[in-house]
Amino acid sequence: MRRDFLIKKITFLLFLVSLVSMGQHHGDAHAQHDTHKTEESDSSLKVEIKEFINHHLQDSHDFGLFSYEDDHGKEHHVGFSLPVILFDSETGLNVFSSSKFHHGATVAENNGSHYKLYHGKIYKTDAQGTITYDDHHHAVNAKPIDFSITKNVVFIFVVGVLMFLIFTRMAKNYKTSVLPKGFGRLLEPIILYVRDDIAIPNIGHKKYKNYMSYLLTVFFFVWIVNLLGLTPVGINVTNNIAVTLSLALITYLLTTFTANKNYWGHIFWMPGVPTPMKILLIPIELLGTIIKPFSLMIRLYANITAGHIVLMSIIGMMFIFKNWIGSPLSFGLAFALSLLELLVAALQAYIFTMLSALYFGSAVEEHGDH
Repeated sequence: MRRDFLIKKITFLLFLVSLVSMGQHHGDAHAQHDTHKTEESDSSLKVEIKEFINHHLQDSHDFGLFSYEDDHGKEHHVGFSLPVILFDSETGLNVFSSSKFHHGATVAENNGSHYKLYHGKIYKTDAQGTITYDDHHHAVNAKPIDFSITKNVVFIFVVGVLMFLIFTRMAKNYKTSVLPKGFGRLLEPIILYVRDDIAIPNIGHKKYKNYMSYLLTVFFFVWIVNLLGLTPVGINVTNNIAVTLSLALITYLLTTFTANKNYWGHIFWMPGVPTPMKILLIPIELLGTIIKPFSLMIRLYANITAGHIVLMSIIGMMFIFKNWIGSPLSFGLAFALSLLELLVAALQAYIFTMLSALYFGSAVEEHGDH
């Protein structure tokens, strides 16, 4: 009986969907000449959404908040320019404002040299902005060494200053009171959690204090930038693989240069293993020391980037499905995924910190710790 009722419900829903589809395409028999225009419009809309997602994920040389078109079809960008710092082998150091590029529309001239912003990268060119390509359609123009302050760099500075002010004030409060004050009441349980559930169990009571400053810094840095990446400003530093590479490299260097002889002994001459096997395992163990931070880099980068791509794609579907089912459904999915991204933001910070502590613990582990 319940099965028959379920079949009736599904049939009724399919009927509603068919009815909506029929209503959406009502009158097509009388306007077949507009079909080709509609398809071209849908195709251009999909391309525009794809370009918007790519632009959202990429770093840029200016800090753009939003853009709009006026009544005459002219596009206006709201934001501010950032300093461009280039080192050219011919003209030396070149410093100028990114406003000279006009968002890639014009060629920037400085010290007699011309530079063009093309697909997020700066190439040396002529006054006309000529870009030369190879057989694979890759630009072959000379590229100066780019030390520019991009929007990701600005965000790193902002988060760094924010963390410095918050934790400096929190430390000063502890000089006058045992209990935290203000925002410190929210942060203290998190700091204690990192210490008691991440650092001490993985590193040990003897050595955990040597790594607490880094573990707290990387935890709150990754968490804060992930949360800020979900704001309307939409800048997520950790979807830049150069940033995740730098974080993983710091973990690798700390693990390598603070490791004791027991750690290196298990890599180069494993105890209790036959000598021929030791020789075979040495390159594998050495490769493992590189694979561990590499996995840190890829895990953080891939999860954050994939989440943003899926979220922006679902939001873009609202503009493609122009009916009463598609748009609310896309909005509901985007809202649910945004809530899930809040969890992912904290989860990725936890995983990066936990694995870093695990690597530190293996580096300082003594024989008596087994």
